[in-house]
Amino acid sequence: MDDDRNETDTERLDRKWNDMLQELRVMQTGAQLTAGFLLTLPFQQNFSKLDGFQRDLYLVLVILAALTTAVVVAPVAVHRRVAGLHVKERLVVTAHRLIGTGLACLGLLVTGMVFLIFDVVVDRSFAAVAAGGVAVVLLALLVALPMKVVGDDD
Repeated sequence: MDDDRNETDTERLDRKWNDMLQELRVMQTGAQLTAGFLLTLPFQQNFSKLDGFQRDLYLVLVILAALTTAVVVAPVAVHRRVAGLHVKERLVVTAHRLIGTGLACLGLLVTGMVFLIFDVVVDRSFAAVAAGGVAVVLLALLVALPMKVVGDDD
């Protein structure tokens, strides 16, 4: 791939890191919104009507929301620790992996929330269909589309 940027390795790493920070800001907002939604549910009047499966799924989703938030914030913590140590390339590689993990967690979280909501509002079999459909769309957007974009350059 021909790059017309004429930037040094350090400038390239700085640009990649700044791009990643922007991606993390978007992901963090999504993670915070989903976590906030989940955290309000127990305070709703009908929450006590959930069956055991629904309560267990809810608790799994709360844990997943917390872990997603941690994964999305982790690159900042790593950056704080390594700032000034001249290991920007390792930081960028680590952040890249954490962003991928964060996207996977966010995809699972959204799919699980769709399942829970449809299970409560409609029924479990329709919830499986709705969550399966959302999972397919998320896989297409978060995995297949980026792979296609990379494949188009070859």
